[in-house]
Amino acid sequence: MQVADAAGSGTRTTRSAQRVLVAADKFKGSLTAVEVAERVTAGLRRVVPDLEVEALPVADGGDGTVAAAVAAGFERREVRVTGPLGDEVTAAYALRDGTAVVEMAEASGLQRLPAGVFAPLTASTYGSGELLRAALDAGARSIVFGVGGSATTDGGAGMLSALGARFVTAGGEPVAPGGGGLAGLASADLSGLDPRLASVEFVLASDVDNPLTGPKGAPAVYGPQKGASPEDVEALDAALAHFAKVLEDAVGPEAAEYAASPGAGAAGGIGYGALLLGAAFRPGIEVMLDVLGFAPALERADLVITGEGSLDEQTLHGKAPAGVAAAARAAGKEVVAVCGRLALPPEVLGRAGIRRAYALTDLEPDVAACIADAGPILERTAERIARDFLS
Repeated sequence: MQVADAAGSGTRTTRSAQRVLVAADKFKGSLTAVEVAERVTAGLRRVVPDLEVEALPVADGGDGTVAAAVAAGFERREVRVTGPLGDEVTAAYALRDGTAVVEMAEASGLQRLPAGVFAPLTASTYGSGELLRAALDAGARSIVFGVGGSATTDGGAGMLSALGARFVTAGGEPVAPGGGGLAGLASADLSGLDPRLASVEFVLASDVDNPLTGPKGAPAVYGPQKGASPEDVEALDAALAHFAKVLEDAVGPEAAEYAASPGAGAAGGIGYGALLLGAAFRPGIEVMLDVLGFAPALERADLVITGEGSLDEQTLHGKAPAGVAAAARAAGKEVVAVCGRLALPPEVLGRAGIRRAYALTDLEPDVAACIADAGPILERTAERIARDFLS
């Protein structure tokens, strides 16, 4: 059995940690971030019954962001909004002391589509705009807008419409929902946007820095994940480029600058819409660690356990475990990681600030069985961590 250890595979540490901070993301498809923390805590305490464990589930702005905020003490608020296909869905955001955490996937995510159904040309972000409006109605003075996991590629046009913008065809009719409908856009009017947006601190939290269009843009890179064929990708890229050109005519050259900016292509281009609203783009995990109160929790900890479903190259590019490990390393704290699948060698883990990584597939090589039985296997994995680092 192999354990990836940046200080030498299989080497047991003799340093004893007194307090453990569990700051892991979800294991997508099997465990929420809250469940990961619960299972890790249970496994650790089987070996060290009186161990002090602090759980701080984390997220990088994508799906699970609201749940992480609620676990950190935010109030969960639910509202009825428009789903990506136009049907009504119940979506949640989180609120505490005037700060709202809004997750676009709650309203416009792939999770809102029926199993096996995709709508790359017609899925709309209108409900995400309704969710932002609900946060404003609740008195939010600061909004963290977590984007990721979207079903949409509409450049945020639906979101902007829900907040008061008007996008019409040459015949004066509203454009059809979704990115495909933007091909028929003739004029844009943003003068009706909710005036409260001008006085709110608005942060776009994302783990991707793609521009709106082009080879690295939203349609080309992420469209296929949403069911887009090569022809759909070409049509969406052209439609979003046309969208940006019409907005440039309506609001000025900054619309073109935003389209080329990092984060504009996040979540099917909703990042572009957020930038038009005045949002400041920041890496999602950095924002969420601030919002969740990670720094004081880190100060209290001797050992940090982070992780996510798959530790791979993507992890290194703004995902939660990399952000947690970087912050912990800066504070001189040791970090180990748990994951379902491990695809990073020890030297790469070490450069990321992770001392050792434990994969569930070490204990259950069958991936399907591993996913189905992730909770108990994670508890057994945590027992191994306790024996290696705490006993």
